[in-house]
Order: sequence, then C-alpha cells, then structure tokens
Amino acid sequence: MNALRVSIIWLSLVAVCGIAPPVSAAEARAPEAGVDAAALQRVEQPADAAAAAAHNAWVLTCSMLVLFMTAPGLALFYSGLVRKKNVLGVMMQCIFLMALMSIVWALWGYSLAFGGSGRWLGNADYFFLRDVARVWDPQADAPSTPMEGPLPRLTHMMFRGMFFIFTPALICGAFAERMKFSAMAAFMVLWGTFVYCPLCHWVWDGGLLSFVRTGEAGNGLAGGALDFAGGTVVHLSSGVAALVVALVIGKRLGYGREPMPPHNLTYTAVGAAMLWVGWLGFNAGSTLVCDELTSSVFAATHLSASAGAVTWAAIEWRRRGKPSILGTCTGTIAGLVCITPAAGFVSPISALFFGVAAGGACYFACTTLKRQMGYDDSLDAFGVHGVGGTVGAILTGVFATRACWNIDGGRPLGLIEGQFRILLGQIVAVVVTYVFVAVATLVLLRIVDAVWGLRVGQEQEAHGIDSSQHGEEGYIFR
Repeated sequence: MNALRVSIIWLSLVAVCGIAPPVSAAEARAPEAGVDAAALQRVEQPADAAAAAAHNAWVLTCSMLVLFMTAPGLALFYSGLVRKKNVLGVMMQCIFLMALMSIVWALWGYSLAFGGSGRWLGNADYFFLRDVARVWDPQADAPSTPMEGPLPRLTHMMFRGMFFIFTPALICGAFAERMKFSAMAAFMVLWGTFVYCPLCHWVWDGGLLSFVRTGEAGNGLAGGALDFAGGTVVHLSSGVAALVVALVIGKRLGYGREPMPPHNLTYTAVGAAMLWVGWLGFNAGSTLVCDELTSSVFAATHLSASAGAVTWAAIEWRRRGKPSILGTCTGTIAGLVCITPAAGFVSPISALFFGVAAGGACYFACTTLKRQMGYDDSLDAFGVHGVGGTVGAILTGVFATRACWNIDGGRPLGLIEGQFRILLGQIVAVVVTYVFVAVATLVLLRIVDAVWGLRVGQEQEAHGIDSSQHGEEGYIFR
C-alpha cells in the first residue's frame, strides 16, 4: 500500500511538473513478471486528475493576467498619454468595460462566439451560461461540471471573456478625449455583439476563417487562417475599428495647432510593463493546457516584445539622436501585437524577426502614415494594433513551422517549409477582416450617433472629459 502511495505522488509530480520518477531494477523487470492492471489504473486515475487540475489552474491564472492587462495595464498606459484633464475618463472607460463586457459575455456573447458549429455565428446553446456553469445532476446525486476539452467550460468561458473585455478597451485609444461616455458604452456593447462575436466564431470555432487541415472538409476560406491568440480576432479588429472611429468622430479641438503632449509618461511606462507581463498569459494561456508548446509560446512572446522595444528605440536613436521611453514602450507593445497570431506556430528565434518588423512598420504608421493621412488616432490604436496585427498575421504564413505545433498531420506549414497555402489563407483572412470590421463599425457608429450622439460638446471637450462626463478631477493640488 505504501508503494502505491509513493507511485501516486510521483505520477502526480510528473503530470504537474514534468519530474521523472526513479526506476529501480525490480520495476524495470515488472513487464516480464506481469502488471496488475487494476493497480495500474488506480495509479493512473489520480495522475490524470492532477494533470487536469494543473491545466485548469494555469488557464485560470492566465485569465487573471489578461484581466490585469486591461486594468491597471492598459488603463495606466493610455491615461498617461492623454492630457491631465482627461486622465480619469480613460481609466473609467477601461474599468467600466471590464464590468460591462463581462456581463454581455456571460449573458449572450460566449454563446454567439463558441456555440454550435455554423459557418457564420454561434447559437443560443450557452445563453445565460446554460451548459456552462455547474448544475446538480439528480441521477448521480452530485454536481455536474460541463467540460470543454480538458477544462471546465466555465474556465474556458472566463479566459475567452478576458479577450472580449480587452479588445473594445483597445479601441478607446482612437477616440480618447472626445467621445461621450454613454455613446462609448452603447457602441461597445453593439460592437462586441455584432463584430467581435462573429469574428471570434469565424476564427476559433470552425467558422468562415477557421483553419482547415489538408484533406478535410471545413468552412475556412482558402484553407482558413492560423491565429493562435488573437492577431485577427483582437488586434486587427480593434485596430481597424479604431481607424474608422477616428475618421468618423473627427479630430480633437486644436489638433495640429496646439501642443498635446502626454501628461504623465510614468503611468505609460508602468502600464507598458504590466501589459508585457500580462501578455505572457494572454499568449501562453491560449494553449489552453500547460505543456511543451506553452514554453515555446512564452519564449516567442517575450523575445518579440524585446526585439520590438530595441528596434523602435534604435530608430529614434538614429533619427532623433535620443531614444525615448515612450518609443521604447510603444515598440514593446508593437512586438507583442505582432507575435500574437503566430506565437504557437513559430520558433522563438523567428519571433525576433516579428519584433523587428513590428517595430519598423508601426513606427512608420504612427509617424509618417498618420501625418500623411491626417487622421487623429489619439493614442495610435490603429498604428500599433491594426498595422502590427496585419504584419503579424501575414508573417505567420511565412514562418509557421510544424516543429512548434504539428497542426496539419506532419505536413509543412509556412513559406520557410516550402508551402504557400498558409500564407494565402492569412492574406485572405486579413482582407476579409478589414472589410467586415470597417463596414460593420461604420454602420454601428451611425446608429449610435443617431440615438445618443458620439461627441461631447466643444465646451465640454475644452474643460475635459473628467469634469464634463464624470464630475471629477484626476489631480487636485489645493
């Protein structure tokens, strides 16, 4: 009996930590003498349970990290970039969206994104968390937990729900300092329901853009796309929506004529560091288990962020003579955005190229392109997330390798392995996402503008969003 207990402990450690048990000479000869199948089953069942508990703990931990990205991470990053009269308005948007979008996701969003197997949208299977939350099973006379693969479906719902919160919060950077709070709240509910949920279903639940394995039938256009953690679903969608919002709502009062420097880059630097930490859970948690691939994703994410930071700083150093903390932080986020669709499909060394490409492309978008096009994307949501997401999605088709995730039955994946199929699917997904998100966002903005009005009055904007929309001040020095 003591030997059985020792075996159970070792197998549990193997499942959770990857520790290999010692093998004695007698154990090595065990197959020759025959194995007690019942005893072996008694050992394996606790080990399987321990592994399932480890996976669940990992994904729940990553859920907290992704929530941490919205606030305080993004709240600090964005609020440091606006003028001091708008600092609370930006923080309020992030924190309020954490609450509002969580409710939408639980009531109907999760079901529309992950219910059913249709090509265009989910169904009502999971409305109000039906078949998601634990229920009482009268036949078993015990609670019953609906499962999603190795995880409780409730864990899967919570992890994916954090993405549903973070994505609309990113869009806030485009209209910072000038949108009505009521219009923001209404627009985000509509956008999450009619843009994010369909796109999420298309990519991650067997829909219009989902990856189709060679020789199998599926719904994905041109074989579908590879999007490991949300390059298309999160960053490309929020970036395109941000550009449309910036064009529709118009420029801030005095934009291009008055200086509008960030009021507190200390906030921005701290927020960027929090985003970097949280992003490791954002990407590595998207394995939905804790295994060997998780380590590769973690390393690729970190190295791409590092390369993005150094690249942006190097460009500034070359062009301006000095690297800035704002540029380094922005380059970090650009590297993180770019690697997101590819994190599970490319090697950590390839991820360095993603960071370099993102640093250069997003620097160009946030400076030259923005100036030439003349739009006021206040906090460069499109320049970083739209452009970075586009670059990352396309580069995924170049650098994807079966050595990281053998997703297609041993067949080569990216251009570096001699295949063009994945790259074609990535390009198609990018084009479809641009068109769908741009058109849908424009329609929703027109509806919100007609009902609530999008923009605060000129006097309210001049006094600041903090006082006009919330009756508060961020800084009181009296």
